[in-house]
Amino acid sequence: MQERGYFVHPSAIVDEQAQIGEGTKIWHFAHILSGAVIGRDCMIGQGCFVGNVKIGNGVRIQNNVSVYDGVTLEDHVFAGPSCVFTNVMNPRSEVDRKSEYRPTTVKRGATIGANATILCGVSIGEYAFVGAGALVRTNVPAHAVVVGVPTRQVGWMCACGERIRESAEVTLACSACGRRYHAIAGGLRQI
Repeated sequence: MQERGYFVHPSAIVDEQAQIGEGTKIWHFAHILSGAVIGRDCMIGQGCFVGNVKIGNGVRIQNNVSVYDGVTLEDHVFAGPSCVFTNVMNPRSEVDRKSEYRPTTVKRGATIGANATILCGVSIGEYAFVGAGALVRTNVPAHAVVVGVPTRQVGWMCACGERIRESAEVTLACSACGRRYHAIAGGLRQI
């Protein structure tokens, strides 16, 4: 780790030209393609595949996650074990669809639970929380908590990772850390 500024387990494969930030750790049997750009202090778990994508700083990708071309993970995203990203809507083995990749963006601080499936072409808002096993087919608002197949919103999440109790007030406040939010189109905005 000292020589290059990041750690790669001996069983992992990091293709030449991949850009890996300082302090990042890449664990057993992971494969990082040459076009990948991975930020500082990330953790790429066992059995992960990282395509020609951009991954921000402080991202945690748990075991058995594939991040395919077209997916962007912003700073401090958490991708839970075995969650799934897709990049084309109607794949066929016999038909080349690389020109049809749809971009997917997971915004800063969002959490994706274990075994969740994220269909391509969606955006998951800042600090949103996708429950384990969920199927995301549409955009998820900032700070929203979504669960189910397909997902439905069941509440709001603070940047600190605690659920926000909903009330009739115009302003919502986190009881854990005191952050305050206003509801806006597309989610919550911290005030």
